[in-house]
Amino acid sequence: MRNLLRLCPLLLAAVLLFGTDPAFAGNRVALVIANSAYQHAPSLANPVNDGAVMAKTLKEAGFNSVDFRHDLSALDTRRVLREFADATRNADIAVVYYAGHGIEVEGSNYLIPVDAKLERDTDVYDEALSLDRVLVAVEPAKQLRLVILDACRDNPFGKTMKRTVAARGIGRGLAQVEPTSPNTLIAYSAKAGFTAQDGDGANSPFTVALSKHLTTPGLDVRRAFGFVRDDVLKSTGNKQEPFVYGSLGGEDVPLVPVKVTAAATVAPAPNPQADIRRDYELALQVGNKAAWAAFLAQHPDGFYASLAKLQVEKIGAEQAHAAATEKAKQAEAERDRLAALGAQKDAQAKAAADAKAAEQAQLAAQKAKEQAQQQAAAAEQQRVNLAAAAPSAAPASTASPAGTNVATLTPATAPADLSRSVQTELGRVGCFSGAADGTWSTSSQRSLSQFNRYAGTKLDVKVASTDALDAVKAKPSRVCPLVCEHGFKADGDKCTRIVCGDGYALNDDNECEKKRAAKPTASKPAASKPATSRRDDSEDRPARQRRQAGGAAVGAADGLGAAAGIAAATGAGRAAGGGQVICNSTGCRPVSRGCHLEYRGGGGPGNDANAEVCR
Repeated sequence: MRNLLRLCPLLLAAVLLFGTDPAFAGNRVALVIANSAYQHAPSLANPVNDGAVMAKTLKEAGFNSVDFRHDLSALDTRRVLREFADATRNADIAVVYYAGHGIEVEGSNYLIPVDAKLERDTDVYDEALSLDRVLVAVEPAKQLRLVILDACRDNPFGKTMKRTVAARGIGRGLAQVEPTSPNTLIAYSAKAGFTAQDGDGANSPFTVALSKHLTTPGLDVRRAFGFVRDDVLKSTGNKQEPFVYGSLGGEDVPLVPVKVTAAATVAPAPNPQADIRRDYELALQVGNKAAWAAFLAQHPDGFYASLAKLQVEKIGAEQAHAAATEKAKQAEAERDRLAALGAQKDAQAKAAADAKAAEQAQLAAQKAKEQAQQQAAAAEQQRVNLAAAAPSAAPASTASPAGTNVATLTPATAPADLSRSVQTELGRVGCFSGAADGTWSTSSQRSLSQFNRYAGTKLDVKVASTDALDAVKAKPSRVCPLVCEHGFKADGDKCTRIVCGDGYALNDDNECEKKRAAKPTASKPAASKPATSRRDDSEDRPARQRRQAGGAAVGAADGLGAAAGIAAATGAGRAAGGGQVICNSTGCRPVSRGCHLEYRGGGGPGNDANAEVCR
């Protein structure tokens, strides 16, 4: 393991020397065309000067071939493009820079040679060169095809050119274009439909900014054009905005690689502590007892040995807890089995005692495991903080004996800058909403866990590490989704309130839906509402009892007068007996207050079916 790790500096040196990224290597060719001396239009002062500056810039940047031509006729331009297409067949990066007049007709762009007359609008097809012809010349390049046009000037032929068709459109500046070939960029000195300025000096503002930023070593070409845009806007008072069309992949594509000096490739002097640290980090990634045993066999003493022993104790405590948990489950299952079989009391009591002892052992193992995990996590956090504070410095106690308290190995002022930096970056990508206070709490761990989920990483959430900081920094924008409360919606990086239009209301799904019209309810006067019958105790009586009571009441009513008997019986019943009426051979009367009827069976002369029972 150590021998393999010793090769790391040599491998790094090889990577720096030879490189593996195709964007940093390969053949780079360029063609610079500048037209100033127009034969049938006013001459331009700056294009030849601009072309000379760009040719010099590209040569100094180390391009393998830079072909500078100026004041070309249509025939010469076609010949030069044909020769350049042959040169791009073996190229990784091909660049064409053109300064001069350009014209847009019917949505297509054309470069105008110095001998063009353009008496009619249709002459552009014969006397000018289509931008598509230039794209064909750079198409064989493997990694990047870049066309730069400083040609967004006013059309000098527009006033004299005859229109063969009145509807044929001749635009101002150049038209927007979308490259169809992959890894192709087309840069305009001004946005489509606008014209560029030549400036007051010997060079145009666009070319001055290009020569400053385009060939910066290691700078991605897209960022370089972003700096060019900022410079031109500033120098022209926001009147001219350069624009780039096309797209590239996710990797940086600089025109000029970073220069690696020979001194940087020399392997550093042997550092025993660096070797031990690499071995420790490898064992930490493997994370089992065998890996730590191998590490301790190689490095039995010192700072990292103390850390390794804490990791071994943590693994042992986790394994002991797992064994205690399994034993507790088996004891509980045995206790329940004996209870279900109805075993002897002595056997059940012994099984219950065993289950209780196993449960207590499990709790003790759980506590020991948590303590070991906390100690290992704290020690690892201290190690990471120490490495971040002084990455090239050896630990203070490299010769500490085994068993030394790791807390004493960290300086009294252990920095929390690493934790604070990770929290700040997690907040930037939308995964952390708390204060970046440098305390790696459970909320910080949950935030890093969320980052793992949405970024597809497997970072250790227990500690704030440099690996975590680098992984989060590598994300240019939000990673964790923005979650808004009900009534709000995500708008970029903010939650904005949802406002529904008139007649619409927000539903439970956070969507606006049309309000439903309320159903009309018929309003009736209280007197017209139908009377509702209330169920009383009489409904709980058997049907035979109810029929008998009803028949007796009717019989009594026949002797007393139907209207008077019924009215008297029911009226008194409501007042005294809850609505029950008792009838016999003597007549009907309400059941007394606090009493109720019970069915006794029978019925007939001298034998009442119901009896009045009072409390």
